[in-house]
Amino acid sequence: MCKKTPLINALTKYVDVIYKRKQNESVRWLAIAGLVLVSLSGTAIAQDRLDAGGLTFKDFATADHGASFDRGDPMLPEGPGPARARVLSIDNNGSFARIRFPRVKLDVSLPLGWQAFEEAERGIAYNADMSYRLLAWPLDFPFEGVRDAEHYAATKGGTILARHPGAKVQAHKLTDGSFLIVYENIKPTRADREPRTVFDLVIPNPKDAKAGILMTLGVPGSQAERGLRLMALIKSSIKVDW
Repeated sequence: MCKKTPLINALTKYVDVIYKRKQNESVRWLAIAGLVLVSLSGTAIAQDRLDAGGLTFKDFATADHGASFDRGDPMLPEGPGPARARVLSIDNNGSFARIRFPRVKLDVSLPLGWQAFEEAERGIAYNADMSYRLLAWPLDFPFEGVRDAEHYAATKGGTILARHPGAKVQAHKLTDGSFLIVYENIKPTRADREPRTVFDLVIPNPKDAKAGILMTLGVPGSQAERGLRLMALIKSSIKVDW
């Protein structure tokens, strides 16, 4: 078995703290969740949709012609474990790469200079210093103990509030039927320098109300507005094989 590095341990802890859920939620969590589903007032929300505010992938990219997606990460252990995601195309003019996460059945555009991997049933991507971290995985709502995407959004927010009393949580339903959940003041891991802001984008399967996709972007709290703009760019590029 490969020995995990401190960086991987920190990333694993980040995932466990923010994204793992108990299958059976208590009545208390649901009571908290009832206060969560509200309208966002952030300037990156316009007419119930995410707005990049004029930013493009160039504002988040490193002009390396996509080289970062073709090299391994020396911080990742060798042997079985994360594998590089599939690069579909490189757009140097647009400063993004089209990436395929086969296990999630999802295509997405990411800024040049990032790296992207797959582990188990989730996709993982991050920028050069790992301050911006993206995860994508399929959702089975009955397995999560909820009815549908809306119930998941409300319950997930309540769970995070219970685990992080100092956090602030808001959830917003977008016009396309997806849900954006924003978690502010999330405790940093050892790999972070400041509290985090995390964005969950819950996309329901149009063919099956019991399934969906979760796309999560975590950024430094001081860059929350910028991170939300990037989420808007990423959302507009998503293609899922339902």
